[in-house]
Amino acid sequence: MASVTAETRGRTAIIRYGNPPRHYMTGEGSVQLAEAINQAAGDAPVSAIVVTGTDDVFVRHFDVSEIVQAGGAVAAGALKRENFEDGPFVQLQDACFNAPKPVIAAINGTCMGGGFEIALACDLRVAADAVEQLGLPETRIGIFPGGGGTQRLPRVIGEAAALDFILRGRVVGAADALAMGLVHETAPDALVRALEIAAEFDGKGAERVAAAKRLVRGALARPLDEGLKAERHTFYEVLKTDAAMDAMGEFLTTGEDITR
Repeated sequence: MASVTAETRGRTAIIRYGNPPRHYMTGEGSVQLAEAINQAAGDAPVSAIVVTGTDDVFVRHFDVSEIVQAGGAVAAGALKRENFEDGPFVQLQDACFNAPKPVIAAINGTCMGGGFEIALACDLRVAADAVEQLGLPETRIGIFPGGGGTQRLPRVIGEAAALDFILRGRVVGAADALAMGLVHETAPDALVRALEIAAEFDGKGAERVAAAKRLVRGALARPLDEGLKAERHTFYEVLKTDAAMDAMGEFLTTGEDITR
């Protein structure tokens, strides 16, 4: 049975998914994981969220038996096209994508199909050096990545590379994933490195980080002139906050040291 555990270290929420022995994502697991992410996103002291797995598996993939059941429901007329616009897995990805705080995927092991689609919905991805299976192999079993993969991957690595990766159902190891831009970093221990990155957000104002994330996430979804207008308006709103003014004042009084 799927289980989700959450803990806080400093100002970082660590959310761990497990579903032994195969560690598939399920509808139930999607609900639990989304609830944990949303709770951390709403917890004011938390500045960053790390999502990871257990037993050398991030998420192996979505439970194919549940997809088969959905296919049966489609054939019976019990599921309509509009039913696929929402649901537990969609809500899980929205929780990662729309959280006002950085969400980091600490890919501790196998991460394929729906598992990699969850990672793609996160802001940053760190893979353990030992990861051997990361990819979107759905075309090998008669379907395609239907949980965000065809839309998010081109935005990460470009259309040509995404076509090659998805159409061929490729699965790669950590080193190749880094070279292709599928992950931002690799490290001996993905969770340790993810926590180090998460700690970088401790001193950054939550409003500024949330605004930057929101603007970058929407950049490709609208014309440049609209995006620039939204950026300028948001910059105005940030300048109205005491936190932003205090941070810049400190920068000026400490000799303009950007490394502080």
